[in-house]
Amino acid sequence: MVSWFFIGLVATVLLTPGPTNTLLASSGIQVGFKRSFNLVPAEALGYLFSISFWGFIIGSIPSQYAFIPALLKLFSASYIFYLALKLWRNKAEDIQNSKVTISVRELFLATLLNPKALLFASAIFPVSAWKNMTLYSAHMLTFLLLIVPIACFWIYLGSILTNNKISWLNQNNLQKAASVVLVFFCVPLGYSAISSL
Repeated sequence: MVSWFFIGLVATVLLTPGPTNTLLASSGIQVGFKRSFNLVPAEALGYLFSISFWGFIIGSIPSQYAFIPALLKLFSASYIFYLALKLWRNKAEDIQNSKVTISVRELFLATLLNPKALLFASAIFPVSAWKNMTLYSAHMLTFLLLIVPIACFWIYLGSILTNNKISWLNQNNLQKAASVVLVFFCVPLGYSAISSL
């Protein structure tokens, strides 16, 4: 029911540096892993509400406008490619400069407004998930289960970067690797969007 391609795409996009992941890593730097773990449910709820909102809008589009999900998917593939270029070109920001402790509310709002939610809803979740509650539940549950280890990874990464124990594990190298992986995922998404137009 839930494809490995879906799981791979979700994991890749969730692992990509962005506003939510930066906040998670910052919290790991500031207060450590244990005290930051309470941010994980806030991320899950933020994505749940935002992806569901966009998805059910996509699912309610009348049949004469069936090309709109394909256009949104093409936009999402373009956005992934843009993110890949941006990650490759930009130097990593020093997340250690943050001095304010990240609150649950701040992380929830950052995730709720994260542009990745539209990407998930329009290009990664299958369109059928927005018309079938069983498919929606299976895909959303898988998505929420993937959030936990990936959010923990970002928090843990923040705590490691504070100690600077591993020299090659730095924000710049992570961004370069994420950039390459994103390019590999945006190509089939773009092809799928163009072929369904």
